[in-house]
Amino acid sequence: MDTNKLIRAAFEARERAYAPYSHFKVGAALLAEDGRIFTGCNIENAAFTPTICAERTALFKAVSEGVRCFQAIAIVGSLEGEKNRLVTSPCGVCRQALNEFCEKDMPLILAKSEEEYQIITLGELLPLGFGPKNIQ
Repeated sequence: MDTNKLIRAAFEARERAYAPYSHFKVGAALLAEDGRIFTGCNIENAAFTPTICAERTALFKAVSEGVRCFQAIAIVGSLEGEKNRLVTSPCGVCRQALNEFCEKDMPLILAKSEEEYQIITLGELLPLGFGPKNIQ
């Protein structure tokens, strides 16, 4: 896995974010098992409920293309026009969506930059997650 390439793809995706209300732009880059990278950005809506996060945008793009196995995801976020001061972690809904298709040991790369990031697993982020294995 090329961590820097994945982080760069997340930063590129963040540039396409539509965040006129929060001004907080997020980009995600999801690495599929076959090596393809699916990117996503947050897309806000005036009604708020239809808003979608970057992580789910990337995941849903991949799943809609028939991809169901993933190696890693990189996530970046910051206020519009500012450098990343903090790492951006997936919201609860995104954690649950990732849990549907990703293994507990899948790395999540939470990046401020290509040089400054932390890696956490999905299982660490969602320790008692409910997923497909719970109902099989």
